[in-house]
Amino acid sequence: MDKLRALEYFVAAAREGSFSAAARRLDVSTPAVARLITALETSLGVQLLHRTVQGIALTADGASYLEACKPVLQQLRAADESVTGAAVRAQGMLVVGVPPFLSQHCILPALPAFHARYPDIQLDIRTVDLVTAPEAQAADILLLYGWQSHAEMVNRRVAQTRSLICASPAYWAAHGMPQRPRDLEHHNCLLFRDQEETILDFWEYERNGDKEGVTVSGWLVSDHRDVLLDAALAGTGVARFSDLSISSHLRSARLVPALLDWETKHAPPINLMFRASQRGTPRVRVFVDYLVALFAELEQQRVPAPTGPLPAERPHWYKRRHGRASASPRVKE
Repeated sequence: MDKLRALEYFVAAAREGSFSAAARRLDVSTPAVARLITALETSLGVQLLHRTVQGIALTADGASYLEACKPVLQQLRAADESVTGAAVRAQGMLVVGVPPFLSQHCILPALPAFHARYPDIQLDIRTVDLVTAPEAQAADILLLYGWQSHAEMVNRRVAQTRSLICASPAYWAAHGMPQRPRDLEHHNCLLFRDQEETILDFWEYERNGDKEGVTVSGWLVSDHRDVLLDAALAGTGVARFSDLSISSHLRSARLVPALLDWETKHAPPINLMFRASQRGTPRVRVFVDYLVALFAELEQQRVPAPTGPLPAERPHWYKRRHGRASASPRVKE
């Protein structure tokens, strides 16, 4: 058994909450992850993970072992970097395509630390929303939001977002907080128009197997996420945001989430994509590793912390031009 690889698989599975999600992050097969973790448990003589139909969870022994493993893996990564850095220096221009809200709210705060570690890499951050967009062709690395794929590119899911329904304290004080999803029908909801020109006005939720969908409405629609963010911060209405991109506003209580006992369905993943031929390019490799570690840390710092696995299924209206998500035929069934 490759003990170090087994530790890497175990840590990834513990963070992701499932073998399949860990396999996607590591770019290996799901059976390979499950097989090596089982071998690790056998060698230790303890069960590290509970397996259920909903996913996996750490046992008490697993939680203790995870904490003990973290320093070892960090030291190993540092040792790898010292050797590979001495052999081949990561340098040159790196073009990164990313939607503005991810670059502004997730990547930008971490870039000074990356530059301090790799001062010979020059970053060119460009606005890219779709892998099929013409501007994506010039990018060495794409960090994209949503269910996107490309046959010629390596695709690693680096995070699963969680959608939160938020408004300012002043808005909630004036209009009251919803107690269940259908109460949102009586609120001014700020609506996003996606890249397919679909207005996302049908919000779906689930709680303990109870599913509830609601068609929401409001007087403001935009395809620019920060327009809706500024409007929500100003007390204009209720909006739906990825929790990873509004953590500072949640901590400062400038935005207050509602319906936390309900899980918002169809939250998009965040995918890291690059051409397989560039896998060994030093500047690509180190930035990929840096982004993987960054989003693992952001997921660990979620505010508020999720109570269970996050729903990742793709909505039925995705990539269908209905004008509005609520106009999808399946919504009316």
